[in-house]
Amino acid sequence: MTEAFYLPEGPEGEGRYRATEHTAGPWSPDAQHFGPPSALLVRALEGIEADRECQLARVTVEILGPAPIAEFTVRARIERPGRSVELLSAELASGDRPVARAAAWRIATSDSTEVATAKGDVLPSPDSLGPASWPDTWLGGYLNAMDWRVVTGGLDHLGATAVWARQRIPLVAGEQPSPLQRLFTVADSGNGASNFLDPREWWFINSELTVHILRPPAGEWIGLDAQTLIGPHGIGTASSVLHDVSGQVAGGAQALMVRRR
Repeated sequence: MTEAFYLPEGPEGEGRYRATEHTAGPWSPDAQHFGPPSALLVRALEGIEADRECQLARVTVEILGPAPIAEFTVRARIERPGRSVELLSAELASGDRPVARAAAWRIATSDSTEVATAKGDVLPSPDSLGPASWPDTWLGGYLNAMDWRVVTGGLDHLGATAVWARQRIPLVAGEQPSPLQRLFTVADSGNGASNFLDPREWWFINSELTVHILRPPAGEWIGLDAQTLIGPHGIGTASSVLHDVSGQVAGGAQALMVRRR
């Protein structure tokens, strides 16, 4: 697979990209899985210049509607500047319609090594695990563009699941994805991986994705240890611990709308 999730369109700097079929989600061939769009928003946030060493500490992606497999524009800016803490924003639009917006806190980095906490449980190496499978009713696209390895549970099993995933293709053609772009390409899979409802009978759609980042992941593999909880009024939460091969790098959460089809 030599293509990418997105192809640049027009002159460099215009922020125009065309989504390829590799972005298609497991439920519809006409709508993107929100992993690649989330990563594209993070790419735009990372492109905002800073005059000091800094790191994205929290990113929230608000999903405003389905993302068609089409041409997009992406823009990012500083909402509130600061010497130590800044608020950034980015928007992804299809034509005149905003599809998603991201808000991010960017914090100036310092040396906190002496008080850093443990990295948490280390997942078994992906090299020791076999490839994952998923239900026959799920579509390819994004799923086929990722290499999946199951730790516990499985994409074809209902309930809490821990998996490794890595991109088979770049986020944007001609580029190597950054560590945080790799992280966000996977982070939106928490509700799908840990779902315990029959998707033929139930909707369990996330309206947002929030990721708190301890450090950028190292290497290509991103671990996703996820579970879904559902309340009595049609609202659920999918929570994820995100790993690299050394331990936890971030925590993710998604608010879910849950209802019968």
